[in-house]
This record gives sequence, C-alpha cells and structure tokens, in this order.
Amino acid sequence: MKPHLLPGIIAMAAIVVASNILVQFLFGQWLTWGAFTYPLAFLVTDIMNRVYGQAAARRVVLAGFVTGLVCSFIGTQIVGEFGPLVTLRIAIGSGLAFLAAQLIDIAIFNRLRDRAWWQAPAVSSLVAGTIDTALFFTIAFSAGLTWLEPANDVSWANEALPLLGVGPVGPLWISLAVADGLVKLSIAIVALVPFRIIVGSLTNRTT
Repeated sequence: MKPHLLPGIIAMAAIVVASNILVQFLFGQWLTWGAFTYPLAFLVTDIMNRVYGQAAARRVVLAGFVTGLVCSFIGTQIVGEFGPLVTLRIAIGSGLAFLAAQLIDIAIFNRLRDRAWWQAPAVSSLVAGTIDTALFFTIAFSAGLTWLEPANDVSWANEALPLLGVGPVGPLWISLAVADGLVKLSIAIVALVPFRIIVGSLTNRTT
C-alpha cells in the first residue's frame, strides 16, 4: 500500500464505520445521526482525487466499500427488537449506492478538475449525493422492490404521510430520502471550506 493513501483509507473507513453505527440512532423525525457523518465520505474522495488523482481516489473508495460490506455483514448478525439491524435490502442498497455514487463523484470531479477550485468538489458531491440517496432509499424501502427480500416487511416505510409532515402525501420513505438528500446537499456546500484548507495543506507538503 502506498503511504500517501493510508490517511484517506483510514478516514474513509472511520466514516463508514461511524455512519453504520450512528444510523441506528434517530435525529428528529426524518433523520438519523448517520446522515451527518456519511456525506463526509465525498469530502475524503474529493480531497484524494484533487491531491493524488482519480486512481488514488478509487482505491480509497474500494477500501470504504469493503469496510461497508463488513459492517453490513456484522449488522445482519445482530438481532434487535424488530429483527436484524441490517436487512438484505439495506445491505444491497447501501453497497450499491455507495459504490455507484462514489465512482460517479470521481468521474465528475475529474471532468471539472481544471475549472475553478470549488466547481469540481461542489458539483460532483451534489450530483453523487443525490444519486446515493435515490439508489439507497429506493432499493431499501420501495414497495416495488419487495421481491428482493420477500420476508422483509417494509410496509412501515410505505405508509402514506405528508412529505416531511407538510407537503403532498406519499410513502414515508420518500420523506426520509428527501430529508437525507437535503443534509447531503448542505454538507456538500459546507465541506468546501475544509476541502480548500486540507487540499492546500497537502499540496504544500507534496511540493
């Protein structure tokens, strides 16, 4: 393993592990605490991409993906009040959403890397975060995909409720997805500050 990849791999693994733990704890009605840590994975990917290139970023993403698989496996073995903490649908949704979104983030960032410093991390994180949210919540909770895990009752997630409690009526999981997506979008903007600072520091060390 190349030494310069180690901090990124450790940071990515820590974010994935923390998010898998914190997702078990609610923050308000529509979110979990994991919603606030998981988007930092895009920050790590973008920093690695900017400083070391897309090949390095892909290796860090792969490490995060493997860490996520291990966390999902452990979660399937822990039985809570309503069954395993991680169902098959959640495991599939989490893995596919993470890998697809992170690779899309890298691709978009690379296309925009020669533009203003903020454009690549902002656009790539916004687009990838939206894709991540859409993939995960659809795979994990949509009534149309019950064939993925027939024994998993997701009727609770498809209960008809006003969007975020105030909008048009729709399945609960849509509200959860919208709330999650809004957090990702907000953190993508706020993360531009640490991105600028960390990239500047790492670039100065390597020059």
